[in-house]
Amino acid sequence: MSDRTPLIVGNWKMHRDHLEAIQLLQRVAYHLTEEDTDGQTVVVCPPFTALRSLQTLIASDRLPIGLGAQDCHPDAEGAHTGDVSVPMLARLDVGHVIVGHSERRLHHAEDDALVARKARAAVAAGLTPIVCVGEGEAARESGRAEEVVLAQVRGSLADVEPADPAGLVIAYEPVWAIGTGRTATPDDAQQMAAAIRGTVAERYGAATAEGVRLLYGGSVKPANIRSLMALADVDGVLVGGASLSAEDFALIIGHGRAV
Repeated sequence: MSDRTPLIVGNWKMHRDHLEAIQLLQRVAYHLTEEDTDGQTVVVCPPFTALRSLQTLIASDRLPIGLGAQDCHPDAEGAHTGDVSVPMLARLDVGHVIVGHSERRLHHAEDDALVARKARAAVAAGLTPIVCVGEGEAARESGRAEEVVLAQVRGSLADVEPADPAGLVIAYEPVWAIGTGRTATPDDAQQMAAAIRGTVAERYGAATAEGVRLLYGGSVKPANIRSLMALADVDGVLVGGASLSAEDFALIIGHGRAV
């Protein structure tokens, strides 16, 4: 049994305004018991416009849920219209930030070098970057999935030096499984997670690799959370659509804790 603390992250993407976000988080909290969050970390990543509202709700109601952001700019400040810096997020008690999500890589042409800059900025400010990697369907079908993913891991961690292993999270999200209802088989997910941990060991050493948490993402739901969390090298999940349902997200959190 690993000593790594399980991590359940809800990525709300571009859904819910700040009032709707408050209502959603309140419903999630209503469905949770104290045991559901005991021994694991739960984080929600709403749109930027909802961060302040959820920060206030979490603090006032003392919710056992952390706040995360969906992206960040690598610079602390500057003429970057529409962007948000890591220091700005830190002032809102944001503890985690997703970097390199496949949707950012695809729709905003983000490459590994930019993802690494964002991850370095997060680490420097004391936030935990959730570095996303994953192969497309063509790479999977051609047998190049591991080659593609491990190249992303190496490029996205360039010069990233977390102060401790728990300060770095890597999320494996096969692109073909995001929002499609398809999920990698447990064997495929474990094989890729083990390969990623091996690559982290090459980069940082075995001790650090043992402490880094690896998440699986891609059509995570209550029906498959137990099988995913039972995998030796999967330490949590990055949940998309199912995290927008208070009932489903609460079930995922509870079932993940029960494994």
